[in-house]
Amino acid sequence: MKKLLSLLMMGGAMVSMISCSEDDGGSTELTPEEKQEMVLMESQNAVDEKATPDASATGASDVSVFEDWTLTFTEDQLDGGSRTTAAPEVEVTANISADTEWTADNVYVLKARVTVLDGATLTIEAGTVIKGDASLTGANAAVLMIAKGGKIMAEGTADAPIIMTSTDDDIEPGQLAGTTLDQDDKGKWGGLVLLGKAPVSAKTDNPQIEGVDASDTNGQYGGDDANDNSGVLKYVSIRHGGAQIAEGSEINGLTLGGVGAGTSISYVEVYGNSDDGVEFFGGTVDVSNVLVYAVGDDGLDVDQSYAGTVDNFVVYVDENSDEGLEIDGREGAMDDTFVLKNGSILSIAGASTTADFKSKAKGSVTNVVFENGKVKLSASFDAETPDYDEEEDAAYNVAAGTLIFSKVNTTEFEAYTTSFEE
Repeated sequence: MKKLLSLLMMGGAMVSMISCSEDDGGSTELTPEEKQEMVLMESQNAVDEKATPDASATGASDVSVFEDWTLTFTEDQLDGGSRTTAAPEVEVTANISADTEWTADNVYVLKARVTVLDGATLTIEAGTVIKGDASLTGANAAVLMIAKGGKIMAEGTADAPIIMTSTDDDIEPGQLAGTTLDQDDKGKWGGLVLLGKAPVSAKTDNPQIEGVDASDTNGQYGGDDANDNSGVLKYVSIRHGGAQIAEGSEINGLTLGGVGAGTSISYVEVYGNSDDGVEFFGGTVDVSNVLVYAVGDDGLDVDQSYAGTVDNFVVYVDENSDEGLEIDGREGAMDDTFVLKNGSILSIAGASTTADFKSKAKGSVTNVVFENGKVKLSASFDAETPDYDEEEDAAYNVAAGTLIFSKVNTTEFEAYTTSFEE
């Protein structure tokens, strides 16, 4: 109702401005600023016809699936009472070119960007701890990357998740948590990068994944195999990552570039990462049961016409986070749609729980709850046309019915624009 009154007042103001011009005997033509306000208001009206807050949304269907292994630990898990003798450390210094197994009786220390190469499979036993060397920084930061054609078979359990963290973390095999790091300890190593051969909508052929320098061609992703199989991630916890490789460029907790629908990803947690929790660059993989907690950028980030489904997800944002969700669409010719359903965007200590749907975002969002936060919808206008014609963007796609919100509990759906900014 407040928004409706606001829009009516804006509309009245526009009429008043025109009337005043007529009464003064002047031109009825609006100033550029007035025209900008009017076209944005028209975009907001079109959005309001298709997307309205719905308090009946319930959000994530079963948050309790995380309780046995998430970073919201109980005191008895943190007190060190179950600590064992330190496990042997196995340093990993080179790429993996043949089938390899990592077992839970060792701690594997990444001493470089370690890549599972095309044709090789890395199998990781439930309960295994992997640590990125915190002393490695910049382009040399420790990262575990699965190249196109490589596979990772990482299947933990609720009681024995596979944990990827930093050497600054004193966790040992058999434990769910260490005692030295918390949610504010970010950027202590790189993260997990999974690349595949599924379609992406990128600006160039053979795009290079962000966070990996162009000289490493193993960082290329995407192709034409929608059912490509990069392996399994199940009950995997990724902690304290997001090392900065260059100014303004960090690594996501879990990066998925062109990952295909033959890959299985479920029960994945990202905790205390400097950049995004999980970022999708195109691809068709379905992901379920995802928990992102206190990251330094966006909880879930979608780009390049991701065409899979994210089902049952929880994002906790704190004062260091940016958006709970940041959603973009295509960059190239390929034009596909995503599905986000059964999600909760929750606040830590009153932090904002906004979502930002941006350039050409297309897909559906169903049964998602934002805790006292709004959904922002980017609107673009052609300032070279007399009437500032609206161009395709998230707000435009809502009005067109190609970006659909159903049963979404939010404070408001707000159309905004950067088209007119200097």
